[in-house]
Amino acid sequence: MDKPLQTFEVFTRRMGDDNVVWLQGELDLSKVAELRATLDPFVADTKRKLILNLKHLQYIDSTGIGVIVSVLKARELLHAPFAVEDIPPKISRLFDLTGITPFLQTSPTHARTING
Repeated sequence: MDKPLQTFEVFTRRMGDDNVVWLQGELDLSKVAELRATLDPFVADTKRKLILNLKHLQYIDSTGIGVIVSVLKARELLHAPFAVEDIPPKISRLFDLTGITPFLQTSPTHARTING
């Protein structure tokens, strides 16, 4: 049995016309600055679609949701595509409860993994 992750990690990779960012572990106030710093160059790269993969995200608090909303708004202003993929059920439910689900474009996973 896998033991629960207690840390937060971000992995990035350019894949074709996409910038894919994987979030893993627990995203809370203490990790928001790290996430913003990682995402900023990808938010500005309007030539590629930005995709957040949440498959291994175990927890997100309101500050983490705020980062996703700010990325969504920034990409919208830049007329640049942004999508979220592999949203775990409990994270999806939280997105539903906070009302952001209708604004998120979901993207099908095309066998993308962190390692290749």
